[in-house]
Amino acid sequence: MASDVMERIKSDVEGNKIILYIKGTKEMPMCGFSAATVGLFQSLEVPFKTVDVLADSEIREAIKEYTNWPTIPQVFINGEFIGGCDIVHEMHERGELEPLVKAAVGGK
Repeated sequence: MASDVMERIKSDVEGNKIILYIKGTKEMPMCGFSAATVGLFQSLEVPFKTVDVLADSEIREAIKEYTNWPTIPQVFINGEFIGGCDIVHEMHERGELEPLVKAAVGGK
C-alpha cells in the first residue's frame, strides 16, 4: 500500500477528534451500517468528520490495512480506532460511548 495514502489516513485520524470512514457521505450514507453509525453520532450532537471510502478506492483498501479491520464503517475517537457499527452501538447501549465522545470534543 502506498505510504502517502497511509500518511493521509494517519493525518486525518490524528487531526480530527471524531472521524468515521464510511460508505457514502454524512448527508447520504450508502449502506445501512454506515447510516446507522452516522445516525448514532448525529444523535449524540457532536461534531465529527466522515471520509467516503467509495469516492477513493485507495483509502478504502488502506483503511482496512491501517486498522487490520476488514469492514466499513470504521470509527476513530481521539486518534484511537474504536471499531465498526456493531461495536459503537454496543458501547452506546452500555453507556460507554457518550462519555468518550463528549470527552473527545471537550464537552461533559
